[in-house]
Amino acid sequence: MIDGSAPDGHGSQGIAVRQMATERMRDVKKKNEETASPRKQGRRPEWASGLRQLYDSVVEEPLPDSFADLISKLDKPD
Repeated sequence: MIDGSAPDGHGSQGIAVRQMATERMRDVKKKNEETASPRKQGRRPEWASGLRQLYDSVVEEPLPDSFADLISKLDKPD
C-alpha cells in the first residue's frame, strides 16, 4: 500500500520496521566508511562510484509490506 499500512492493521509496525531497517543500514554504511583503511579511501576505479550508487539505491528502497508483515509476525511472542 502507498501509505505504508498493512492490510491486517499492523501499518504502524510495518513503518517502524522499515525505519529500523533503514537506520541500521545507515549505521552499517557509516561504520564501513569510518573503518575503511586510508589505502581504500584513496583513488578508486571509475566503476566503483557506479556500483556504490547502485548499492545505495537498493539499500534506500522501502521494505516491501510482505517483508514487514513477516518480521512483525516473527517479533510476536509465542
